[in-house]
Amino acid sequence: MGNYPRIGRLAGSNAVKTLMPAINELAQHVARDVRLMEVCGTHTMSAFRSGLPQLLPRNVRLISGPGCPVCVTDTNYIDAAIALCRRPDVMVTTFGDLVRVPGSPSVGGSLERERAAGGDLRVVYSPTDAVAMAQEHPAKKVVFLGVGFETTAPTVAASILLAAKDGVENYFVLCAHKTMPRAMEALLQNQEVKIDGFLCPGHVSVITGAAMYRFICEKYKVPCVVAGFEAWDMLKAIEMLLAQIAEGSAKVEIEYSRSVNERGNVAAQKLLTEVFEECDAGWRGLGNIPRSSLAIRAKYARFDAAKALGVKFEAARPDPGCRCGDVLRGVITPPDCKLYGKACTPTDPVGPCMVSNEGTCAAYYRYEKRAV
Repeated sequence: MGNYPRIGRLAGSNAVKTLMPAINELAQHVARDVRLMEVCGTHTMSAFRSGLPQLLPRNVRLISGPGCPVCVTDTNYIDAAIALCRRPDVMVTTFGDLVRVPGSPSVGGSLERERAAGGDLRVVYSPTDAVAMAQEHPAKKVVFLGVGFETTAPTVAASILLAAKDGVENYFVLCAHKTMPRAMEALLQNQEVKIDGFLCPGHVSVITGAAMYRFICEKYKVPCVVAGFEAWDMLKAIEMLLAQIAEGSAKVEIEYSRSVNERGNVAAQKLLTEVFEECDAGWRGLGNIPRSSLAIRAKYARFDAAKALGVKFEAARPDPGCRCGDVLRGVITPPDCKLYGKACTPTDPVGPCMVSNEGTCAAYYRYEKRAV
């Protein structure tokens, strides 16, 4: 198809004026329906806030994937965290997004409701804050809820190393950290939704480097572009993906070059390797994915809340009407769920996709339409 022009990054309306002609031209050359999936919650929110789906040509569709770490956390983990919060000798610490996620109906409630009922739950801005709380409250077992992708996992690893160094024996992590590439592969293997290209997550890629997506291009022939978070970043990445599709190529490109390179943050990667090892894990909506999660290594097992405090992950089911899993796989859009905008709203959420600041349902509700 020849070499198509690549437009340099611009801001605001100039980006739209400059990039959209190139995007429209490429879409015409492709001449078929194209589905591009963003697998980052920040991308999802940025896309809806900027109205990008409405700007794109009719044959180019942007769909949201499992890029919200709170949303993909399995229900049994929420239930286990709620059970910990009910123990009088435990202080649970967490980032704020997890507080309002409902547990399974059989358990009832959420961490927010447990706090209202007297549970010792603290919202922190850093895992090291939780280490400090453990030092300040030696009679409590302080548990940090380790949820997130490769972006936040290094900070949790650092907190475990800090606790080991300072001899803090009452600090623990309930680990549910997940890694992105295997989830992307699971979506391609499932073939439930045709994915023609990935907008790869910028924050994650700062840590891991862009090279980790190369196997997706080589094995599945699906283009990948690491994108930044402004509207012009995402438009530029879409233009780059369409150019690859038009040319029949599949490779990893970096739009977010001001922050991302091939190798990533080597120091952060060393932290991850020191404290964690790969393991299989359940993802909401995707089921069990081999080698898609991080477990605390045996040498740091004394900080593993699941082992040290005997935490059990029982079989759990979310609300049977909730279709967050289908939203996370890109099978449906939020209004296709019968609960959306009716029984499930940001003030009274049924599923995590309506709770999290990076959730697709929350983004759609805020920026698209409030009910159906």
